[in-house]
Amino acid sequence: MQNKLLTFLVFIFYTLNSFGQIDGYWDKERATTKQVVISARNRIIIPTEELPAGTTEIVFRITLLDENQQMANSLVSILKAIPDPTGISQGSAGAVFLLSKISGEDKCKYALFSNEELATSYKDNGVVDKACLSQNESINKDVKRISIQSSSCFKSNQIWFGFENKNWIMNERIVLEVVPWVNIKLSRGWTLDNRKSILSLCKSTDLAKKIPNSDSYCVCILEKLQKEYRFQEYQNLLAVEKTKAIKDYGTVCFKETGGVDAVYGTLRDQATELFEKGKYGEAIPKSLININNNHATETDYYTLGSCYLYTKQYAKAIKYLKEAEKIDNIELLTQLNLAHAYLLNGSFSQAKTIHKKYKSQNVTDSLGWIQKTKKDFDTFQKLGMPTANFDRILKIIDN
Repeated sequence: MQNKLLTFLVFIFYTLNSFGQIDGYWDKERATTKQVVISARNRIIIPTEELPAGTTEIVFRITLLDENQQMANSLVSILKAIPDPTGISQGSAGAVFLLSKISGEDKCKYALFSNEELATSYKDNGVVDKACLSQNESINKDVKRISIQSSSCFKSNQIWFGFENKNWIMNERIVLEVVPWVNIKLSRGWTLDNRKSILSLCKSTDLAKKIPNSDSYCVCILEKLQKEYRFQEYQNLLAVEKTKAIKDYGTVCFKETGGVDAVYGTLRDQATELFEKGKYGEAIPKSLININNNHATETDYYTLGSCYLYTKQYAKAIKYLKEAEKIDNIELLTQLNLAHAYLLNGSFSQAKTIHKKYKSQNVTDSLGWIQKTKKDFDTFQKLGMPTANFDRILKIIDN
């Protein structure tokens, strides 16, 4: 009968394992197994072994043994068959009892504390007001699963168990077993606070400040750091090595998360707005940033060329308007400003060719080439540009 029960339990555990991806493991190397004797009516405290980084759950078992009794199965050996802590919630805790029927007649109470000071106070006075967990009814065995990650009480990497012998005359023997469940990802030391510190550092960098919404960018850097380093390994890097790591990953994440488009798109919009407001000198450096960093579009070249045109830098205007033309040779606003640049730079014949080619078309959906040319000539006159050939161009486009 017992063999059938064991077979059934193993089947249940295997089924639980097959339904979920395991993201951690029971750390048998750092499990706590201690056997102590408590004299009658006394209290004692027992600290666990240091819990490994990434511990999110613990399972503990308390067993009171009579004289000469021995444990049949260790808690570690039982938990090997349980895929993860959720299996215990789904009924496997019962299996821990069934596979460990042995216990003595003695009984005790116990409590769990977050630090040695509170545990020592319990040992002295038996008060459990500040305990993270307390068992106030006398028991001869118990097993529980505790979530360390979600608890606001367990903050250190150790837990202190306090026991009280309820026998009035006899000593009693207690076996305490504690097994931690370690989350593989968290075991690398990247706690919530550690991750927040990296995100805060990232957001303070000059590049992050330029990105309208830098959350995705900084999370990308954090994920790459987590993959490459354990947190302590990262902490052990020299300051210059840390800076280089963040800078290198920042370059990759800048592209991967769309930060490139966001930053250079913002500069492009700002340059266009400044140009339309007649602030040509302010628009030039913003367009140059995109061009010098190899992120220019036709709009960047058009805006920069037009700004040079309106600031009487005609050779530069021709250079950048021709770059815009290479990207989009049918954009008539580019063609018109190129014609203006040729004209003002003394190349009347080249300006004439462009005007004759496009004079019958619209430069926008509602503005004709001729109308826009006359409007621009008026602006040029106000800016004090040479007007000697304006009438000759007007005769060409009016005929």
